[in-house]
Amino acid sequence: MNRAGIVHLVDDDLEVRDGLSFLMRTVGLTVHSYADGLTFLEALPGLTEGCILIDIRMPHVTGLRLQERLTATGCDWPVIIITGHGDVEACRRAFRAGAVDFLTKPIDEQVLIDAVQGALSVLADRVASRSEGTRAARLIERLSSRELEILALVTDGLATKEIARKLTLSPRTVDTHRAHIADKLGTTSVADMVRLRLSARDPGHR
Repeated sequence: MNRAGIVHLVDDDLEVRDGLSFLMRTVGLTVHSYADGLTFLEALPGLTEGCILIDIRMPHVTGLRLQERLTATGCDWPVIIITGHGDVEACRRAFRAGAVDFLTKPIDEQVLIDAVQGALSVLADRVASRSEGTRAARLIERLSSRELEILALVTDGLATKEIARKLTLSPRTVDTHRAHIADKLGTTSVADMVRLRLSARDPGHR
């Protein structure tokens, strides 16, 4: 199953769920629909990543409340809010909580498809960033405590002699450590080291 083409649709209106599901399947998307937010939250741990379409007015858990709960759990799947009752404050709350789009019913078919494709592109970027962050963290973990100390100074822009003075080491010793760092990280580029260090600390860094 292609995760890049998965859409999770949460709407209490069966007719809307059926209509939107049919539309998105005509362009090759895989759609899973849920009648309310609680059902979606219960299923969430076993779901494959995808774009989430959430109706704003639903029983038990409103669309905005569902979005906020997803954010609180650390779920970063892109969210599109759909509503027949949109207003400025609801839109503001949705975007504050991280929504990538806010659409008002009746939704133009092409506008919806474009919004979903845009959200799936956002998801693909986030997945790639997490993968890069994991790879960077594994490389950084190979470094000794002294090498980590020197890497931090190198990526802060200090030259070998400055690092040597700061750590009370000989420049030759610092260069030896730098060679070991470059070997373990697979790069001699300071720019690459900065990127790896930032990615390891923040998987979402670009």
